[in-house]
Amino acid sequence: MQAALRAQLGWARRALRGAAVLGHAPGPPCWSCGAALPGGDGSPRFCPGCRALQPPAPRPDLFRLMDCERSFRIDERQLQRRFRSLQRAVHPDRFGRRPPKEQYYSEQHSSLINKAYQTLLSPLSRGLYLLELSGVEPVQETDCDADSAFLMEIMEINEKLAEPKNEDSLEEIETLIKAKQEELTREVAAAFERDDLQEAKKLLAKMKYFANLEDKLKARKVPS
Repeated sequence: MQAALRAQLGWARRALRGAAVLGHAPGPPCWSCGAALPGGDGSPRFCPGCRALQPPAPRPDLFRLMDCERSFRIDERQLQRRFRSLQRAVHPDRFGRRPPKEQYYSEQHSSLINKAYQTLLSPLSRGLYLLELSGVEPVQETDCDADSAFLMEIMEINEKLAEPKNEDSLEEIETLIKAKQEELTREVAAAFERDDLQEAKKLLAKMKYFANLEDKLKARKVPS
């Protein structure tokens, strides 16, 4: 018993020294065995002593969680690989015979990983999240109210969507929305690279308008 305790304490000291080297403050002890654990970067952690899955961090950086640079431009293939790797490690199906608390933590991790993946995969939500991390106030559609030409364009598309259903017209609108979103995505990327957060905010507000139009278009295309 004493030998086991000394070994566990020795591991805890080494873990804490490792955390200091990596620049991580010590984290909470293992909920299962009480061993001291180093702080982490938000990735799912297993206790090296008892192998219990630990709870997710309260507010992890989603870029760090998904092993991506904090940038508007990301490698989508790398993001997908990281998503699959994390889900394999913590998917609730793997924890069916583990204690209820660990099952709950696996569900939390799985939900968080899904949220991180969806947030970073979409240019709009990725840009909004970058602004949030930078302390910029949330984007409102009113942020682009001064652009009367843009608002007129949105109004015209809305009017077309309100017309009697016509497949050719819907395909034309879909092509237009896709082209506009791609153009805005390039402009947002350039704004972030210039560190022009206010310009990025205005462009993302425009992207929100087109996202709403996409939702309306999808609703129109659903067979009645």
